[in-house]
Amino acid sequence: MTMKPIALINAKLVDPAGDTITDGGLLIRDGVIASLGANITAANVGSDVQVIDCGGDFLSPGLIDMRVFVGEPGAEHRETFATASAAAAAGGVTTIVTVPDTDPAVDSPAVVDFLLRRARDTAKVRVLPAAAITKGLRGQEIAEIGLLQESGAVAFTDGYHSIRNTQVMRRAMTYARDFDALVMHYCEDHDLAGSGGMNAGELASRRGLGGVPPEAETIVLDRDMRLVNMIRGRYHAALVSSRLSLEVIERAKAKGLPVTCGVSINHLTLNENDVGEYRTFFKFAPPLRGEEERNALVQALATGLIDVLVSDHNPQDVETKRLPFGEAENGAIGLETILSAGLRLVHAGDITLCALLRAMTSRPAEILRLPQGLLKVGAPADLMRFDADEPYVLDPTDLHSRSKNTPFERARLQGRVKLTMVGGLVVHS
Repeated sequence: MTMKPIALINAKLVDPAGDTITDGGLLIRDGVIASLGANITAANVGSDVQVIDCGGDFLSPGLIDMRVFVGEPGAEHRETFATASAAAAAGGVTTIVTVPDTDPAVDSPAVVDFLLRRARDTAKVRVLPAAAITKGLRGQEIAEIGLLQESGAVAFTDGYHSIRNTQVMRRAMTYARDFDALVMHYCEDHDLAGSGGMNAGELASRRGLGGVPPEAETIVLDRDMRLVNMIRGRYHAALVSSRLSLEVIERAKAKGLPVTCGVSINHLTLNENDVGEYRTFFKFAPPLRGEEERNALVQALATGLIDVLVSDHNPQDVETKRLPFGEAENGAIGLETILSAGLRLVHAGDITLCALLRAMTSRPAEILRLPQGLLKVGAPADLMRFDADEPYVLDPTDLHSRSKNTPFERARLQGRVKLTMVGGLVVHS
């Protein structure tokens, strides 16, 4: 079926990869960007073209979120592809990479095929499954990396599980290297982290909670960097949350190792003080750190030391969150609020708009080797139109996710997504 051409005019075109913002418009034909620039106006496009006036709003590539939990299969009560993709589209996210922490885990080609078919039938945005590094996410036996990649897995991770056995990790990274596959590891020393729910320090002690020191993350990350130095395979640290980890990443990159890292929007915009009086919606893994650590993460994102910004979307229902802090599950939803929360940093002058969007568009696309995430002729028309200044107060009942465990409940935010397109089709308006 031939799609009618669409012209988006009167926009501020944001090119994160090129670090530019220019006035102009954009023409879409057959799902790809056919032309863009100041010459794309209502007067210059043909009569067969549908014209959308952006009214001076920003127009950028759609966001790519590299860490999203979707409950299918096995936890549909928490999230489905339909609800997750609706939330993603409302937040300007056009591509999501799902973690394999499902039931059954994504450790066989059959499950990958199920996810791709299910997403094709019910999702509004692009869904790319990440497969398990080890069978059953148990950290013992390596999954069939080659077959999983062939079936459609874009990367390999044990999701919210950290691989304790160094020999298993070494073998997994070796096999992944042979297939030129990306390993995305969540770094945490289980024994050092224990059952702690907060950042180790005075606040955790005052509240009588077990603390998770930054070293629990850094020790495993440092081990992984030594393995990368030995094996030379592609490696992505899924989440970093401390200055100690940033130092490890900086040393690895200085050596020229094929290493990248990500940070969650929660750790960039919140700190341990937000936990307040045992507020479980602020319980994460890794836990929120102190303000100095948060500032270091923001600076690292601004300079490019941190490559990717993710929502770390992890829906939890009332039965797992409305509990005493120590018993509550980790995680929060974030697909719909990642842009607005990130714009807090832009409005505060901590980071430029292009740098923020680059960590959610062109950089993840580069790491995952995707054609999306770019504002250039020939690129897929995965686009987001947004007003960076429009204020609103977040009402959780307005969110599209099936679960409502947002840390930004009743928060004053700025930045509204007004239009989201995937392959030239409007999926949110």
